Amino acid sequence: MGNKPFQYTAITKEKDLDVLLQEIGDARVVMLGEASHGTSEYYTWRTAISRRLIQEKGFNFIAVEGDWPECYAVNRLIKGYPGSGSKIAEVLEVYRRWPTWMWANWEVAALVEWMREHNNLRMQHEKVGFYGLDVYSLWESLEQILRFLEKNDGQAAEAARIAINCFEPFNRDPQTYAQATAFVPTDCEREVIEMLTKVQQQRSLSDDPEQDFNTKQNALVAANAEKYYRAMIGGSSNSWNVRDSHMMETLDRLLELHGPNAKAIVWEHNTHVGDASYTDMADHGMFNIGQLARQKYGRDNVKLVGFGSYQGTVIAGKSWGAPMQKMDVPPAVEGSWEEMLHNMSTDDKIILSKDLKHLPELQERIGHRAIGVVYDPKYEMFGNYVPTVIPERYDAFIYFDETEAVHPIRMKNRGAKEPDLYPWNY
Repeated sequence: MGNKPFQYTAITKEKDLDVLLQEIGDARVVMLGEASHGTSEYYTWRTAISRRLIQEKGFNFIAVEGDWPECYAVNRLIKGYPGSGSKIAEVLEVYRRWPTWMWANWEVAALVEWMREHNNLRMQHEKVGFYGLDVYSLWESLEQILRFLEKNDGQAAEAARIAINCFEPFNRDPQTYAQATAFVPTDCEREVIEMLTKVQQQRSLSDDPEQDFNTKQNALVAANAEKYYRAMIGGSSNSWNVRDSHMMETLDRLLELHGPNAKAIVWEHNTHVGDASYTDMADHGMFNIGQLARQKYGRDNVKLVGFGSYQGTVIAGKSWGAPMQKMDVPPAVEGSWEEMLHNMSTDDKIILSKDLKHLPELQERIGHRAIGVVYDPKYEMFGNYVPTVIPERYDAFIYFDETEAVHPIRMKNRGAKEPDLYPWNY
């Protein structure tokens, strides 16, 4: 390939996003990816894009790869609901499940601060929301349901209590539950379905206008989490598909909640956002929310934006549940998408997929970096590249030549003092 085989737009400031906003057009759903869960630039630039989508195109909410109960606490804060707290850093401490740094970081604090200020100037029905799409919060969702129903609906509360009691022997450990169902033909599926049915039948009066939706969503999370953990023990693609189906179902419900003209911004990893049918994930029977959204709403109404970088630092753990570490991300491997972009120029850049269609070598799969919450740079070349047809998987791609690690709130940056300003916004 030549030195500049395709057109791109260098990005250094928010105004440079104009080309992306134009490409998004009138789309109803915009999904913003990330190549890791611990890179500062992915958060700050997704914030910049989200601000413009909310201000200029009337988007209604941001839905993220996070747990429903914790994200709903943030939603309450930014909308000023009674008893929702006032200190952003303290509210973000609700993210206690590993990996805590994904959402309890200063970059997210800056986003939340902006959303709260934006909402302060608006009527209740105009306020933008913040929600979690994920399925992991089985126990937290069950407890929230029970706490609410005990005050409002005794019959439904009893169904929730029965469901919780069913899970009690497994010590809040989903792995223990999953393994138990593999060897003994007993599980809690019937109990959570019964609870979901009861919860869906009840209505409540509350000072939180979204409380009905919140309670029903927690019940849906519990039902799908039970299904997810049961599927997980099989070791096939089924658990991944259960998870992304739940994310899509939640996105559908949120769009319905916000009305027929609602618009959604989604923040998730590239592996969820980028259409799986144009990767080797499809070879293993896997699909994802980006693919499902395109199928449901059409490609004109869904814009998928990938993110990636050549080298830098990242926050991750060496194994699941391990202490978070700041790790070096080595230069991208030879022949990868990221190396190609680095060799073109060291500019940070936006690439539109329509400008790649004329390149035959990009109509084939090429290695595309994906770093998870578990990461070891020593083994990167063996398992951190997803074979991808880039111009089909995404509608646009944002590349950074060198990135830095996200700033977790618990790693008190600059001593123990909360910064007055957020210095990581480009």
